[in-house]
Amino acid sequence: MERVITIPRILFIALAALALVGCYESPDVTLHEPGVYKGEQDPLVKKLANDDELQAQLEQRFDGQRDR
Repeated sequence: MERVITIPRILFIALAALALVGCYESPDVTLHEPGVYKGEQDPLVKKLANDDELQAQLEQRFDGQRDR
């Protein structure tokens, strides 16, 4: 039995290949050591260290969630 390659079959294979290529995503995972921040300086850390009112608000918010 001879296989006939028809235009619809070729189109189906081409579209399937194109769909699979379109799903590709290059891996861009960055692994970090736990507990060590190696990113850019965070302006919120400086603000938190200098703002006692903000620190008190965060402590109050955390107190309500520590029992969970």
